Amino acid sequence: MHLFVDNLTNVDFSYLDHHRGVVGETWLANAALDGALDHQGMVVDFGIVKKTLRNWLDDELDHRLLVPTRSAHLSLQQEAGRLTLTWRLPAERKITVSGPEQTFALVEAESITAESVATWCVQQLAGVFPTSVDQLNLSFTCEEIPSPFYHYSHGLKKHDGNCQRIAHGHRSRIRIDRNGERSAELEHLWSQRWADIYLGTREDLQKEEDGQLHFAYRARQGDFALSIPSDRCELLHCDTTVEQLAQYIADTLAEQYPGETLTVRAYEGIGKGAVAQSRR
Repeated sequence: MHLFVDNLTNVDFSYLDHHRGVVGETWLANAALDGALDHQGMVVDFGIVKKTLRNWLDDELDHRLLVPTRSAHLSLQQEAGRLTLTWRLPAERKITVSGPEQTFALVEAESITAESVATWCVQQLAGVFPTSVDQLNLSFTCEEIPSPFYHYSHGLKKHDGNCQRIAHGHRSRIRIDRNGERSAELEHLWSQRWADIYLGTREDLQKEEDGQLHFAYRARQGDFALSIPSDRCELLHCDTTVEQLAQYIADTLAEQYPGETLTVRAYEGIGKGAVAQSRR
């Protein structure tokens, strides 16, 4: 018997790519289970499937930085509950990240793809379901977005939850209305501006040296640090909550279009976000 659960949950995270750098991403998770019927006439109760998988994905993938441990571009050090990595980019550039172990998901793969992460997840989940389940399959898909969108990564040191991790992110749509009319042109411009971007808070910037921006802060989960090429980052004078990102975009547009009304609907992953209007 074949059991399936589509759109089980979504996970927001970032991952390391040799060419794109640190990439904010959002995936929908889908599950399928094969097995024999138990005494209830079920392979396994849907409640158990959803609770088990959602909890595991929330704990082990969501709001983490996914690291392909078999990649030739990676150098990794673990010590006393902390992890420090260096990720090599083209032209001898690099990204370095350090933080508590729960900041990262160490995926046994050469690169991060929906398929490699699904395979790793199934391996990690071996044995968690009743013996009536013979095989678990996971797949990850992206939200279908017919309009412009962007990938951004960030960290929120003041957040009480996992958003405090310095390199997690989202794949997000954006809507911009100019004087009451939707502007595909402005949406496209911002999707290009924030393609695979790291959004850093100037308050967290420790130094700029040799084309690298060095961020560091202390949060409830511990000490975090990130160094990234400056051309892969945009510095903001505010924290990078979605509320303040929406207002930042609206205010930036207001400088370009004085006297006009700009309304920004910025998403954070799937189905959630904030709306802001220009204030000038």
